[in-house]
Order: sequence, then C-alpha cells, then structure tokens
Amino acid sequence: MKIELDVHTHTVASGHAFSSMQEMAQAAAGKGLKLLGITEHSPGIPGTCDPIYFRNLHVVPRQMYGIELLLGAEINILDSEGNLDLDEFYLKILDLRIAGIHSLCYKWGTPEENTHGMVQVVSNPYIHIISHPGDGTAKLNFEPIVLAAKEHHTLLEINNSSLKPCRGKVDARSNNLEILKLCRRYDVPVILGSDAHISFDIATYDYALELVNETEFPEELIMNTSVSKFKKYLGIGV
Repeated sequence: MKIELDVHTHTVASGHAFSSMQEMAQAAAGKGLKLLGITEHSPGIPGTCDPIYFRNLHVVPRQMYGIELLLGAEINILDSEGNLDLDEFYLKILDLRIAGIHSLCYKWGTPEENTHGMVQVVSNPYIHIISHPGDGTAKLNFEPIVLAAKEHHTLLEINNSSLKPCRGKVDARSNNLEILKLCRRYDVPVILGSDAHISFDIATYDYALELVNETEFPEELIMNTSVSKFKKYLGIGV
C-alpha cells in the first residue's frame, strides 16, 4: 500500500513531543509523503501551547522540503455533550481540525452518554477527524458513531500509537477491530494516524495495518493512500 499522508502528528509545541516542525517536515519528505498534518494539542492538555499559537500559524509556510503542510489542532472533547476546548474563532483559522477524548480533561458519562457526545462532535461541521476513538479512554457504542461519520463525512482514525503494547490500552485492539468491521459493513472510510510525537514515528502504521489486514479492510476506504481523495472527502481546499 502506497502511503501519501500522515495528518496526526505533534511537535515540541505540544509540550510532550520531541521534534520541531521543520524536523517533522524533513522526516515526512524523507519518507516520501506528499502531505503532513501537524496538529498540536489544544489547551486542555498540560504543558501544551497557548491558543495564541494557533492564531499565529499564518506565519508558517504551507510548503516545506517539497511537501504540503496542514496545520491544525487535536482538540479535546470535554464531556458527553460534545463540548470542545477551542472556540469557534480558533476553529475557523485552522487548516485541519481533529477532536478526541483524553483522560486528562474529559468528564465521563455512561457509554450511552459518551456516545451521544461523540456523535455531537462527529456532526460538528468544523471537525474533520476523530482521533483514537477506539483507544478505550471512554466507553463508546461504535455503530452510531460510524453511521454519523458516514453521514457527515468525518473520518474515524485507527490510531497506531494507542495500539502499541507499551501504552497499556487493553481495549484498543478489540475496539479498533470493531470500528474497522463496522466501517467495512457500512462502506465508511477511515484514516490511519501515527500520532507521532517524534519525527522517526511519522507514517508508522505497523499495528494499525495489522488490523487492516486482519479485517481485509478495503484499500480504497483508507484515506492515507491519496492526498486528492483525502482532500475531496473532507472538502479541504475546495
């Protein structure tokens, strides 16, 4: 499978990552990517950048080392109502908007309540991608989320980092298998995410691809294989 993009990555600006923006772009170019997304954590994560960081992204060139950059945020879902920790002003100025649940700043509900909140976020017209929905941080019912993703052209991520044994996310494998099976059943595309916090991990999808192969998931439904397909599906640059 030819990979053209990785859009869920972090730099030192996120506070717990270890490469600069230029180092990430160089590494992406070295791996033959055409598009790199850099999506710093939003304010709910300790040590990350202040919102003014996102306000100033206009100074960064969107072409580096022969590849295209999309600059955005991994925004925190705060609760089972789908509230986010960046407001509309900031959402409007980002190239790419990923949203996910992180234990450091999420108020848990029942599986039904968590699912309701996730569906609200999937339905939010600003949100392009849901990060690591299957990592097990919150209990979710995946079928309504997959159906909402299909309706709203929001991509669900199969997150490679959360599948690493060292992360200790005991439900991640089974959850991601369920997501892939549901997406295959309903003809819903997914995106693989490295969640790279250092340049060496860009476009590293070994654990995610193991699940792709296990479920015989169709290559045409994997958005990492074509920049044009990815952009068209999300309406980026249209």
